[in-house]
Amino acid sequence: MEFYCTVKIESYIYRVKIILSILPVLLFLVFLFLLDSFRLVKTGQVALCLIWGGICALISYGINILLMEPSGRSFDLFSRYMAPAIEEVLKSAVIFYLIHKKRIGFMIDAAIYGFAAGAGFALCENLFYIYSLEQTSLLTWVIRGFGTAVMHGGCTALFAIIYLGATSRGRMVSPAVLAALGLAYVIHSLFNHFYIHPVIQTLVIIILLPLLFVLIFRYNEALLRDWMELELSSEVEMLKMIRQGRFSATRAGEYLGSLKDRFAGEVVLDMYCYLQLYLDLSLKAKRNIMLRESGLPLPAEEGIAGKLAELKALRKTIGPVGELSLSPLIRMNYRDIWKLNQLSAS
Repeated sequence: MEFYCTVKIESYIYRVKIILSILPVLLFLVFLFLLDSFRLVKTGQVALCLIWGGICALISYGINILLMEPSGRSFDLFSRYMAPAIEEVLKSAVIFYLIHKKRIGFMIDAAIYGFAAGAGFALCENLFYIYSLEQTSLLTWVIRGFGTAVMHGGCTALFAIIYLGATSRGRMVSPAVLAALGLAYVIHSLFNHFYIHPVIQTLVIIILLPLLFVLIFRYNEALLRDWMELELSSEVEMLKMIRQGRFSATRAGEYLGSLKDRFAGEVVLDMYCYLQLYLDLSLKAKRNIMLRESGLPLPAEEGIAGKLAELKALRKTIGPVGELSLSPLIRMNYRDIWKLNQLSAS
């Protein structure tokens, strides 16, 4: 009977440790979801980030073991300086992939995907420590759940926000990436130094990090609304003029007509088709974003994939010089490509 009670208590303690180490970071991820009023985040990509984070934890463990044993460094020294660098670089890889594929458009989704990657890492790491460490108090798992796990997510989220900001502006990307990785490394390393009591560190994280994300998300929503309003009115007016046959009388039409002196007639015609098709798809993409924000269903439309393929073919036909010539009217920058990718995924 005594043995049975002991086993039952140990099993209960294990379950409590698991809950304490996993639940806080998942709740924080849900909190970030609720802040995303525009519903920009794809659950499949969040799952990808979570899975990648878990894989990173396993890879990091193997790399750390391989590097620590031959170097003869202590675990404390390694965890303070080497491990944060390895872990932050690995976690950021999925953000590199998503931004390269134009799957992230604004700070909101960058923060959520980044935090999801860090959360996946922390979940795998905490589960490993639960079953490998013995005689640990529940306070240890409160700190790991509310402090260490959220720190992992927060570092990768901050990296994603800075990297996306630089990519969207289209300049100084490499220095920004290095600065973002450096910031994530410094925060991670300082946390592992435990200069202040772990409980105080945990309290600082769970108070300041949500506040920081709320401020970032509010700024981002204002930026997104301004971007949509600025483009929406001009695109609606331009497309209206094209469909009514009055485009040539506008300044934009006059500019496009002036390109006949530099390009062959068929190329200018392709530019005109490219402009009209882009405006049509751009407005549909913005409409879908606004519908998602309002919680309304997206309209079922056929032929979107064909139109996107046609736009891609026209873009290739007019070439980089033709696209540059159209830049006073439309610019196919990072955010514009992301916008069309959102349409193809709808």
